[in-house]
Amino acid sequence: MIPDLLLVLKGSIACLVMAIGLGSEPGDLLYLFRRPLLLARSLLAMYVLVPMAAVVVVLVLPVPPPIRAALLVLAVSAGAPLLPKKLKAIGDAQYVFSLLVLSSLLAIVLVPVWLALLGQWFGGDAGVGPLIAAMAIGKAFLLPLAVGLALRRAITAKADWLSQRLLAIAGVTLLCAALMLLATGWRVFTQMGWQGLSGLAVFLMVALAIGHLLGGPRVEDRTVLAIACATRHIGIAVLVATHFPGTRTVVLVAGYVVTAAIVSMTYLHLRRNDVT
Repeated sequence: MIPDLLLVLKGSIACLVMAIGLGSEPGDLLYLFRRPLLLARSLLAMYVLVPMAAVVVVLVLPVPPPIRAALLVLAVSAGAPLLPKKLKAIGDAQYVFSLLVLSSLLAIVLVPVWLALLGQWFGGDAGVGPLIAAMAIGKAFLLPLAVGLALRRAITAKADWLSQRLLAIAGVTLLCAALMLLATGWRVFTQMGWQGLSGLAVFLMVALAIGHLLGGPRVEDRTVLAIACATRHIGIAVLVATHFPGTRTVVLVAGYVVTAAIVSMTYLHLRRNDVT
């Protein structure tokens, strides 16, 4: 059953990415390159500070080996948020799109690098090389994004409408698949104890804070970067998690998906109140 759920999880992520392409313009990709300071802060937060936060959590808290593996997966899985529908109210859609594309391309190189640096320390070698990462990201991200952008050119008038509908359907499917993974492997969480679960929760809150603090003076940028750091790149996380033996890491990543969605929506609600 777990392989089927993973297939649904990956399919829903591909649909989310295609929906983002449907709702974006190719020129949005250059948004971050026109803002070098925001680009530098974004990369520092997502690719340096958040992975280092995982190291600190492992050093400070007595987390068991499966949690160490899950933290490794989440630490290296930098990526932009898959919640553009929620972010559009107070975030910048161009920033979301530009960050999503750039982070996914950088992941081809940086995921194997971080795994090599942290893999043995966190509890194993996931064995994800640049070629594996490139092929997985190409199938799960670049291809559906290109399809979404092509569809936007073909059906310009209805592209935004279709994008919103697809985002809603794929988002619900993603959460349902994650919840079913949790239901299938609920015993994993009972075996982790409060130390392990608190380690994942602390990492989530620290990642959110890092993005918020480094987002800069604009409320919209702080919001987008905070969500990007907290949610991580679920597609990359699933890819890396499936290379660990057993199913524990995958189940823990699914738990993080659900928890991150709840925390992110709460954070977005608070930020919306700040704006209004």
